[in-house]
Amino acid sequence: MGFRKKNKSPPVLSHEFVIQNHADMVSCLAMIILLGLMFEVTAKFAIMFITVQYNVTQVLDEKSDPVNLYQYGPKDVATVFFYLLIAVILHALIQEYILDKMNRRLHLSKTKHSKFNESGQLAAFYLFSFIWGCSILTAEDFATNPTFLWEGYPHTHMVKFFYICQIAYWLHALPELYFQKVRKEDIPRQLYYICLYVVHITGAYVLNLHRLGLVLLVPHYLVELLFHASRLFYFSDENKQKGFTLWALLFVIARLLTLTLSVLTFGFGLPRTENQGFSLAEGNFNVLTIRQAWMMWKFINFQLKKWREHSQNQASKKKAVSPKSKPQKREPRGGAANGVLKSEDKTSPRARKAKAS
Repeated sequence: MGFRKKNKSPPVLSHEFVIQNHADMVSCLAMIILLGLMFEVTAKFAIMFITVQYNVTQVLDEKSDPVNLYQYGPKDVATVFFYLLIAVILHALIQEYILDKMNRRLHLSKTKHSKFNESGQLAAFYLFSFIWGCSILTAEDFATNPTFLWEGYPHTHMVKFFYICQIAYWLHALPELYFQKVRKEDIPRQLYYICLYVVHITGAYVLNLHRLGLVLLVPHYLVELLFHASRLFYFSDENKQKGFTLWALLFVIARLLTLTLSVLTFGFGLPRTENQGFSLAEGNFNVLTIRQAWMMWKFINFQLKKWREHSQNQASKKKAVSPKSKPQKREPRGGAANGVLKSEDKTSPRARKAKAS
C-alpha cells in the first residue's frame, strides 16, 4: 500500500497520507540509518542498529571452525527497531506486488479481502520461519538428543538473529493494524494473537529458553502455515476444503507435542540440572517459581483459547437460531367486522336517527 500511486493526493501528514505513504517514509528512515555507516562519526551508532550485538566466538573442536554465538543486552532494542522497519517494507512489497494483484483477479468481498490479505502475509512469514527454524534444529541434532533442551542451562549463547527477526516481525504487526485499515471487528482477534507471540518469544529470549522456544515454534508455524494456506485456497475456490481437515489433525498433534515438551523440560529436565537458583548476571532463572509460572501461563493460555472458542460457538448458534425477520401479527378473525361495529358505536345519536328515518 505504501508504494501505490494515487491520482488524488491527500493532505500532507493526514491519516490517509500516512497510510498511503507509510512504506516510503519507513524506507527513508532505514536509508538514513544505512547512510550512517558511511561516516566515521556516526558509524559506531549506525552499526548498533544493523548488526547483531554481543558477539561471542566459541570453538567446539580443534578441527572444526569457530562458531559465532551471541548473548542479549540492551542494545538489542536498536537492532529490533531497525528490522521492524525492514518488516514494514517487506509487508508493503508483498501486499502491493502479490496480494493486491491476486485480489483483483478473485473479486473478493470486503470481509474476505481482509482475511485474504491477513492469511497471505502470515503464510509467507510462517513458511520462511519454518524453513529457517528447521535448518537451525538440523544443525543442533535435536532429533537424536532431545536432552539439549535443558542440558547446560542457562543457555546464554544462542543463534540470535532468528529471535531478533521474530520479535521485530510481531512488533511490526501492531502498527500494521493501522496501516492496513483493519476492520474494528478484527482488531481484538489480531491484537490477541500478536501479543501472545510477542510475550512468548520475548520470554524465551530473555529467560535463556531459546532452545525450547525454537523447538515449540517450528511445529506451531507448520500448523499455522497449513491453516492459512488452506484458507487462501478456500478463498480462490470454496470447494477446496481438504486442507482444513489435515490442519485439524496436525493442530492436535502440535498441541500435544507442545504440552509434552514443556512438562518434560520444566517438570523433569530443569529441576535436575546442576545450576539451580536465580542470577541476573549469569542469566540463570532456574527456580521453582519461574518454572511453575511458565506452566501456569501455558494452562491459562489454553483455558483462554477454549473459552474464546466456546464463546464464538455460542454466538454462531444464537445467530443461527434467531429469525431473520419478525413474524407479522395475524389479524384476529372478524377483525374488520369488529372495527365496523366499534365505528358504529362511536356515531352520534343524531346520525342514528337520520339513518332510521
